Amino acid sequence: MAASQPFGFSCKGGLNTNISEIEMLKQPGIATQLVNFEVDPDGGYRRISGYSNFRASKPGNSTTPILGLSVYADGVVAATGTSIYFGSTTDDWIKINQASVASSGDNYSTFNGRSEDARTSQGRVSSVIYEGNDGYGQLIMCDPSNKPFRFKMTGTGDLDTRTFFAEEITVNGSECPTACAVHENHLVVGGTAENPNTLYYSAVNDPTSFTGAGSGAVAVPDRIIGLRSFRNDCIIFCRNSIHKLVNINDANSIAIVPVTKNVGCLDQFSIQEIGGDLVFLSPDGIRTVAGTARLGDVELSSVSRNIQRIVSDDISKNINSLTISSLVLRSKSQYRLFYNDSSKGVEESRGIIGTFTGQGFEWSEIKGIEGVATASGFGYDGIEKLIHGDNDGYVYNHDIGNTFTTGGSTFNVVAKYQTPYLDFGDLGTRKTLYYAKLSVTPDKFSTGNSQPVLTTLFDFEDTTVQQPPEELLPEVYAASNFDSAAFASSVFGAADNPLLRITLQGSCYSAAFRLTSEDALTPYTINGIYINYVPTGRR
Repeated sequence: MAASQPFGFSCKGGLNTNISEIEMLKQPGIATQLVNFEVDPDGGYRRISGYSNFRASKPGNSTTPILGLSVYADGVVAATGTSIYFGSTTDDWIKINQASVASSGDNYSTFNGRSEDARTSQGRVSSVIYEGNDGYGQLIMCDPSNKPFRFKMTGTGDLDTRTFFAEEITVNGSECPTACAVHENHLVVGGTAENPNTLYYSAVNDPTSFTGAGSGAVAVPDRIIGLRSFRNDCIIFCRNSIHKLVNINDANSIAIVPVTKNVGCLDQFSIQEIGGDLVFLSPDGIRTVAGTARLGDVELSSVSRNIQRIVSDDISKNINSLTISSLVLRSKSQYRLFYNDSSKGVEESRGIIGTFTGQGFEWSEIKGIEGVATASGFGYDGIEKLIHGDNDGYVYNHDIGNTFTTGGSTFNVVAKYQTPYLDFGDLGTRKTLYYAKLSVTPDKFSTGNSQPVLTTLFDFEDTTVQQPPEELLPEVYAASNFDSAAFASSVFGAADNPLLRITLQGSCYSAAFRLTSEDALTPYTINGIYINYVPTGRR
């Protein structure tokens, strides 16, 4: 009898939908399906965390979608319907788009009693914080139907001890910019319906004045989609091109310099900064704008080649019927983009996750998060906050807990990881599979257990080949921490990185392995798989 043979691999490379099954034989660690998993920069695929209500109540108790979010001060600002609200974990939502607020600010009682300055026909809202010397900074919010809105709050403690400022900013007559950025002490805006190719910049150190010293306007050769300050330049994302504004503080040399005339941005809500680069959605994939070693030079590169079919077929081709949003999880070096189709339910909502690793971006998919508006940032306490809003008007804490939530009700996280088909070194030799060992790490910061299901697939799921049954893996218990463990509830003696051994059945020429879970249990990381098999003949 032939001796048993080992075959093992580590999970790395992320999702790849762009190469053939034969080519994948050379890369056993990549995934052909990776849904609700995220790539760990240090190796392995981790089932993502869930999300939960930011507050039990909705801003304005409305059923209209969340149109924009921003992390501000010690809470969150949310735009919905014709209003804008501020709320925190301790304070319920208060309306902040109030009219006739005193130039010196209002106390809480006066501010709360003002009439509303309604944001008529409010659309998708972009926002930026003008830091300055104002404590929390000044929040500027832009949408296609209203003048830019400025909100500032000072003071700490209870809301009734704080001072509030709110006003609309006139840029040029009644024009309503859709994009905004802060660059070298100026508020920069653009993308109005009347002058879609004009970039406006405010006076120095005054985001409310577009007529004061240092303010001005400059023409751009293409329709402005989005704006971001990047190093010494203001990057201008247009429909079919990208430019940069240079020397904003020198009237004699201020200029618009083209970066590329062949690549544009499909949606400003896809633009994020991660790993020192700007990431955005273009017609041919997710791209970055990267500063190169040559000072003043800019390089454009595509980072989504491995998931090109998803980006092209599911996102780019349907861009006009999708709501795009994105955020960055800085603690995980991660970029998340959501593409929501309002005709589908929450559980069918989709997105992609790009994790920045030493080998570049590695990708996976999201399913079940209706992120029509998202935001991430550091609150006044220095802690990173991640939030998203849905079509029903709820705001959620993002990437927390073990379950997904909609309308106050939780549902299970459905996760799936499938390997490529493995030929164990020789596609022409039949193998009898004896057992597999899976390295599965339970989440260190959660309690409870995990129990995924293993499915073995033979010979590219040939219908003439009998397929093995599904196997429920042994439970994976999170190890207890000495300072927080409790008898009768914590598990003692659990390994940090357990190896799960499971007997396999049948023989094949090639096999793939699928791990799935649909539960509210602890997230877990799949580090790698080891298979023991015996060659039994050659065809």
